[in-house]
Amino acid sequence: MRSIYFQQRYAMLGVALIATIICAFGAVLTGSGWFISLFVICAAFFALGIRDVRQPRHAVLRNYPIIGHIRYLMESIRPEIRQYLLESDRDEEPFSRETRSLVYQRAKGVEDKKPFGTSERVYESGYAWVTHSVVPKHITDSDFRVEIGGKQCQQPYNASIYNISAMSFGALSGNAIKALNAGAKIGGFAHDSGEGSISTHHRQGGDLIFQVASAYFGCRDDEGRFDPQKFAEQAADPHVKMIEIKLSQGAKPGHGGMLPASKISAEIAETRGIPMGVDCVSPAAHSEFSTPLELMDFVARLRDLSGGKPVGLKLCIGHRREFMCMVKAMLETGINPDFIVVDGKEGGTGSAPLEFANRVGMPMLEGLHFVHNTLRGAGLREEIRIGAAGKIVTAFDIARALALGADWCNSARGFMFALGCIQAQACHTNKCPVGIATQDGLRQRALDPDNKSVRVARFHANTLKALAEIAGAAGLDRPNDFLPYHLMFRQTDSAFRDGNEVYAYLPEGFLLAKEEHPDLREWHGRWGRAAADSFAPKEIPHGPYRIAAQ
Repeated sequence: MRSIYFQQRYAMLGVALIATIICAFGAVLTGSGWFISLFVICAAFFALGIRDVRQPRHAVLRNYPIIGHIRYLMESIRPEIRQYLLESDRDEEPFSRETRSLVYQRAKGVEDKKPFGTSERVYESGYAWVTHSVVPKHITDSDFRVEIGGKQCQQPYNASIYNISAMSFGALSGNAIKALNAGAKIGGFAHDSGEGSISTHHRQGGDLIFQVASAYFGCRDDEGRFDPQKFAEQAADPHVKMIEIKLSQGAKPGHGGMLPASKISAEIAETRGIPMGVDCVSPAAHSEFSTPLELMDFVARLRDLSGGKPVGLKLCIGHRREFMCMVKAMLETGINPDFIVVDGKEGGTGSAPLEFANRVGMPMLEGLHFVHNTLRGAGLREEIRIGAAGKIVTAFDIARALALGADWCNSARGFMFALGCIQAQACHTNKCPVGIATQDGLRQRALDPDNKSVRVARFHANTLKALAEIAGAAGLDRPNDFLPYHLMFRQTDSAFRDGNEVYAYLPEGFLLAKEEHPDLREWHGRWGRAAADSFAPKEIPHGPYRIAAQ
């Protein structure tokens, strides 16, 4: 048995050696260029085999020199083989081919109709649909807008209901950022800068949302703390329409980040306000506040420094009680954010630890539903706008989010597809094949900002046209009139429920009411444990609310 194993193990190495010897003799005897070329190739394979046997890192290569590389080759192209040859149109990894194709078609302005009926499994649990009316309406103007800016805001923003979600320069190439911002200018919608601050590539004339995250990129001092003067300079740009304080993001909520020194170019360093040659660390938490009351003071401070522009929060819901702490701080201080963007755990364009991407944070639908009802319960919903982000690509995705309480939606990966993203999932390798998620100058040359900006604008416009058609089919005058009862959700293979039953709107002011409703005991219990002066839970004696209020 040992002899047989030995023969199998070194079979390819022996073949390479014999071929090398034969080609060497052939080259010496005939002087043929073909033999010389074959000798070089065979010698290279033999040398590779010797290296494989001697190296200690890979057991497969050590036991099966040369031929073992086939295993690693197949593994390296497995995603492409699966995506292009094996996946069905509806396999979601994480976006289905059907969804990606829809974006490509709308971005290019070509036919996006579906022949021969749906491929959705309409009788399986999880399927959802919009109820239509026998008296549909024809909506001609699909430039849907929502005004963002409460009573404390001096410069409200009339935003599109579909905008580009946060993606930083550094995560995306300069050409990609240019195309997105130029597309936002053409289409009249907003472009979130992401936490990496506003670069020169962002300044193509499109409306900007300046995101302020825990590292305060673009508005930090030499120690990495918030610098009011630098922030005021950034916020004074007339293209900056809103300020967004990022508390957490869908892909990795509660997790910081680190950009290695090797990936920090001079341009990235200048944009973020960080030194060259040093790893750039984004802490998980902000240093400017540690309590809900301090957070509201920070909101007011940024609003004042920006000249009264709308200031809001972005977060993925984790401990629900902690969001209620923020709401209690709003009530106690009288300071409200102008908007709250609810990011779902299914969101995210950047790399994240697998456990965070898969298992940490609340999905967008549940998070949106919770935020909407908490603000209703505190009597603040009419004063604060809500944005939704997290895998929102199609017109139905937007309609569903609006029905569950959103005022507008953001999308990151949808607009990446409009740029030409092929879902290679190589964003973290700096080897994006289409020049979007890379800082490699040669790779990003493939992306022409002038051409792609038009596609970005066209995708936005065609998606809102499709949304207008869905809203009209439901008998509505505008998409913001969608309510939960316009949706149906299949719970099991044989039963479905009205959206009002699954995602009901709770009564206005119910959290402030003196009498507690028996069906809302869990809400009241969690509200009772929330405090404005701390994110830590208040101690409640043993009773019916103790467990429910975690």
